[in-house]
Amino acid sequence: MPIALTRPVSESLAQCQLTYLARAPIEIDLARRQHQAYEQALRELGCQVVALPEAPELPDAVFVEDLALVLDEVGILTRPGAESRRPEAPTVEEALGRYRPIRRIEPPGTLEGGDILRLGRTIYVGRSGRSNEDGLRQLTALGGEYGYAVVSVALRGCLHLKSAVTDVSPDRLLLNPAWVTPESFQGWAWVAVAPGEEHASNALRIGGGLIYPASFPRTLESLGRMGVKVIPVDVSEIQKAEGAVTCCSLVFEERPR
Repeated sequence: MPIALTRPVSESLAQCQLTYLARAPIEIDLARRQHQAYEQALRELGCQVVALPEAPELPDAVFVEDLALVLDEVGILTRPGAESRRPEAPTVEEALGRYRPIRRIEPPGTLEGGDILRLGRTIYVGRSGRSNEDGLRQLTALGGEYGYAVVSVALRGCLHLKSAVTDVSPDRLLLNPAWVTPESFQGWAWVAVAPGEEHASNALRIGGGLIYPASFPRTLESLGRMGVKVIPVDVSEIQKAEGAVTCCSLVFEERPR
């Protein structure tokens, strides 16, 4: 059974880090209800949801994906580029350590999970303002120990790699070609987001299903025509914090240590 590590929405979410979006009022109660519906979608796709303690003083803590990369063999604790997010790490490490041995990205490296897209035995890493060359170097060395290739990907105009591209089926990517070059992903077919829905590339694939924001109806319709099982979720308040559906969970297969 897949495990999905999550963390409740913090009461301080409105003080979150922002890079490309203007700050807008966030309704915390609505954000919490939306997050609960998101967790229910995870359960519908067969996940066991394991919720970490709420961190009221850490605005971005709901975005647990940024704190780790979980491979079949090991959990790699990242080191966020936003210094304010580094206190989120201990509780993520404690929870993940029940399922995987732990390795770490060390200073001066920075790396955020939103910049990491694993496709089979290849790990793509976005060159963003949150993940630096030393973090990429360390991940390349760590991944190589377990037989993974690491590929650097150029970005433009977006926060993280998974803002620009995610996988929506075993052989197809959803991407915004204005933010990432499709040719960076050799051997993969791709479909572009619908015109006018530039933020629509972020989808969370679990098995044969897809959790996807309800706010991008034209891209959602396109995914439906591909025969993908899609569970639409309203994440409007989380999107105001520059978050998306992959950000709010760390999903991995449970394996005995």
